Formats: sequence, structure tokens, C-alpha cells
Amino acid sequence: MELGILVIAAFVLVVILAVTSVRTVPQGFNFIVERLGRYQETLHPGFNVIFPVITSVRAKVDMRETVVDVPSQSVITKDNAAVTADGVLYFQVLDPMKATYEVNDLQRAIQTLAMTTTRTVMGSMDLDELLSQREAINASLLRAVDEATASWGVRVTRIELRDITPPDDIVEAMGRQLKAERLRRAQILEADAEKESQIRIAQGKLEAAKLEAEARERLAEAEAKATRMVSEAVAQGSSQALGYFLGQKYMEALKAFAASPNQKTMILPVELAGVAGALAGLGELVRDATPPRTPEPPAHAPRHPWSVPPTAVSSDEE
Repeated sequence: MELGILVIAAFVLVVILAVTSVRTVPQGFNFIVERLGRYQETLHPGFNVIFPVITSVRAKVDMRETVVDVPSQSVITKDNAAVTADGVLYFQVLDPMKATYEVNDLQRAIQTLAMTTTRTVMGSMDLDELLSQREAINASLLRAVDEATASWGVRVTRIELRDITPPDDIVEAMGRQLKAERLRRAQILEADAEKESQIRIAQGKLEAAKLEAEARERLAEAEAKATRMVSEAVAQGSSQALGYFLGQKYMEALKAFAASPNQKTMILPVELAGVAGALAGLGELVRDATPPRTPEPPAHAPRHPWSVPPTAVSSDEE
């Protein structure tokens, strides 16, 4: 009877030892195994067998990427501006043994390290740089924290500042500064537009003046040519060309007086005989310029070749 009890007890003990010696590690985790309080091995995902009683699982290390919140904290910038900043950090364990034995409370250590590094990096920058160079700040934080956690068997993959909040008075001053800057840009654009407009107008006036001067030059050349031709005609003994020239100018002057918009009644203090003489000179010049037509001979009736020409009959015979 006692032998049967001993056999049953031994069988139960063997079952218990067999069960306790089997360890199933889930995917994404590594188990740290100690034998008599000393590191023995690392169990990887899957079915594993350990020696019971003298060995035990020291820690279950999560090998997946883990996110840690960086609490909000007040930071004094290089130009003595107080801002509030918070962020988020992502890390992944590469060596589970170092993550277990090289640091106590890994997540809390990484969180504290991120906070102190954030204050150091942000405190070495001005407020304007802090607000405009967030990517550079993230890169500096990532580099500093990753170097510090390398001995812990951890790789920091990313650090992001979620919010940087300056004081209310600084925010108000920044709003006024932004408004003034926009007004300055608007005034510069308006001044540039006005300058461009004045340049275009001046260029247009210059081109118009050039064209007008060219037209006057051509008109002067035409007047000089006409005067030269009249002078040559007078030199050759034809005074009618001079009368034509003076009559043309006379008529142009009368036309200009008549076309005046402010002239309701026009009084001509001129000599009518002079006008008549000028018109007569024009008529003579046109008549002289027209070649005279020679009179055509009278047409005779055709004579028959066998006819006898008529003879004149004297008055005595009659």
C-alpha cells in the first residue's frame, strides 16, 4: 500500500517537473532565464524546455516597438522665453539581456532621459529658432537619446515634439509682428507696382516723344523740300510758284481759324483784294500747268478720183 502511494507521488512529481520545465514564448517576446540567480539563457519565441527547480524566468522582454509619452514641461530658451513642450518617443529593444540587467525600469529611464535631453536641446536655442526648426530639434533629440540608450540594448527610432506653447503675451507680440510684416510686404509690393507703372508710363511717353519728333522731322524735311522747289521755280523766273506757295499757306491759316472751338465769330482783318489775287494766282498756275490743246482741222468730204474739181467763177462772168 505504501509502495503504491510512493509510486503515485513519484508520478505526480514527474508530471509537475515536466510541466514546469516547458516554456512557450509568444511571438514578439523574449524570456530571460536565470539558473540559481544568474543569467543562463534567452528563450526565443516558440517551444522551449528548461531545467525545473533550479532555473526560472527572470523577465519577459517585449521586443516590439514601444511608444513612451514625454510629459509636458516648462523650458527656458536661450533668450529667456518660457515655453511649454511635450512629445512622444518610440524605441525598440535589440538586446533583451542588456535591457534587463543594465537598467532598472527601462521605460521610466527612457522617459526621464528624453525629458532632460529636451530641456538641454531647447534651452540652447532662441524662441524663433525653436518655433521654426522643429525638425532640427527632433533630429538632435533623437541623436542624443539614441547614443545614451545604446548601452541599454535599446534603439530609439523616433522622437516627435507634439506641441510647443509660448506664453500668451509672446503669442500676442508674435501676432502683432506677423501683422506688421505682412503690412510691410504689402507696402513693398504696392511701391514696386507703382514704380513699374511709372516706368511704363515714362517709357510710353518716351516712345511717343520719339515718334512725334520723327514726324516733325519728316514734316520739316517735306517743308524744306517744298520751299527748295519753290525757290528753284522762282529762280527760274516763275513767280506763280511763289504765289501758289503763299496762297496755300494763306488758306491753311484761314482753315485753322475757322476750326477753332472757341471761335464763334471770326473777323478777318485782311484785304479781300489780296485773297482774290492769291486765288487768281492759283488759277493761273493751274492753267499754266495744263498744256494747251491744239485745234483739230475741219473734216473734208472724200472726193471721187474721177471727179473734176470745181472751178471758181469770177464775178465778171456772172
